[in-house]
Amino acid sequence: MANGDIPEDANGHCPGTQSDSAGKSEACQGCPNQEACATVPKGPDADLVVIAERMANVKHKIFVLSGKGGVGKSTFSAQLSFALAAMDFQIGLLDIDICGPSIPKMLGLEGQGIHKSNLGWSPVHVDGNIGVISIGFLLPGPDEAVIFRGPRKTGLIKNFLKDVYWDELDFLVVDAPPGTSDEQISIVQCLEATGIDGAIIVTTPQQVSLIDVRKEITFCKKVGVKVLGVVENMSGLCQPLMDFKFMRMTETGEHIDISEWVREYLREKAPELQNLIACSEVFDSSSGGAEKMCREMDVPFLGKVPLDPQLCKAAEEGRSCFIDNKCQLSAPALKIIIEKLIENNGFSRMLVDNA
Repeated sequence: MANGDIPEDANGHCPGTQSDSAGKSEACQGCPNQEACATVPKGPDADLVVIAERMANVKHKIFVLSGKGGVGKSTFSAQLSFALAAMDFQIGLLDIDICGPSIPKMLGLEGQGIHKSNLGWSPVHVDGNIGVISIGFLLPGPDEAVIFRGPRKTGLIKNFLKDVYWDELDFLVVDAPPGTSDEQISIVQCLEATGIDGAIIVTTPQQVSLIDVRKEITFCKKVGVKVLGVVENMSGLCQPLMDFKFMRMTETGEHIDISEWVREYLREKAPELQNLIACSEVFDSSSGGAEKMCREMDVPFLGKVPLDPQLCKAAEEGRSCFIDNKCQLSAPALKIIIEKLIENNGFSRMLVDNA
């Protein structure tokens, strides 16, 4: 047996021998253990008892989800953690994107490793009050591929919850992979008895992303996880006019960079335009975007974050977008969203009451 109640040779998406659907679900078809699993006596999962003990010192648990990849979910998770830490909260950031961990990069922690003490695995810390756990810290190199099936993913997520010494946390932010697969199901099953505050869902404005967000919302409702709100990311490209690159296309289709000429022209002929912010709709939002979808599905809409090249740079460099004025377009939008999240759910008041 591996990972507690999951056989080593189990099929992918194995529900586990202690599940009511053991030996009966579609995932069990053709598994060599199907008959044995269908008859094994069911009992409580001992791992969940240990997880509950570990989570007793965690006041709030927030999932960050998305329907599709590439919408900026991990960027949001990282910046949410930076923002909450700046408010003097103790933060844990758990990366359960097993096959595509990006949190170490976005927190500036590449190359770090997890150390073990007599209390358990120790999170990797940044800025003093953010503790981070990711499979990225366990890999021998940045190019190492993670090829795990469902049971191994579930086992690792359990390890992250029961074997890590998180200490006392105000918030545990869980950065999940896109979609509704093994990782999302496992984290809900592991934490549902400990109290999950809810999920933030990140999307982009176009329909191809919103279609999958609707499924994510439906998933949350089915498993009993409250949707704390939806964030529309990359809501138009915005940056100072003078930061744009200007190109001229020749008759042969060649692109020539004329940025310096344009900037010099503006400085001489129209200096009043130099401080303008230029915005362009990158994705089609004519259908109403995430805000309209939230009204239709009766979930909170937290706000929009523009596609800001400076925010992308902050994520690449593993730093907070709130510490300087470089992210002058995205940081205020993120701050409003996070303040709304805290206010709507009474987190500050609850933390004071629980102190």
